Amino acid sequence: MLKKTSVSFIALSLLLLSFLTPENGKKAVDFTLKNPDGKEISLSDLKGKVVLIDFWASWCGPCRRENPNVVEAYQKYAKKNFTIGKKFEVFSVSLDREKDKWIKAIETDNLSWKYHGFDEGGAVSKTYGVRSIPQTFLIDGDGNIVAQGNEIRGLKLHIVLDSYLK
Repeated sequence: MLKKTSVSFIALSLLLLSFLTPENGKKAVDFTLKNPDGKEISLSDLKGKVVLIDFWASWCGPCRRENPNVVEAYQKYAKKNFTIGKKFEVFSVSLDREKDKWIKAIETDNLSWKYHGFDEGGAVSKTYGVRSIPQTFLIDGDGNIVAQGNEIRGLKLHIVLDSYLK
């Protein structure tokens, strides 16, 4: 039997965790990371576009299995116009610890978009409440989160993007 203090602690922990994950309809927090060449890139660089923020890592099996779906979505939607923004872009955020493995995975998985950021120290993933990967957030042209997580994994990503096509 759980003691009253244990139940209270669990409830408080769950409540605090709910505040860490951004909600749909809320503004996405801007961030700046370094790309494979060491150049700084920011989410705000993509203002006006529909953006998929994709948290992943080269060592993450489920992430690597989801990458072909993200590649397909990028190829299919990159030049399309949406009711919620112009064009589609992917901003990959790597939780890798080894830069060389991250860069090799980008090449191996044919991640052809140019926004790849290295979340060294994990500040961005903490800001977005990422507790497991892959984790994704779909951002509209105004910078609002419109979908996230399992609601845009696999075929569901295409269904959601199709629903916003002009």
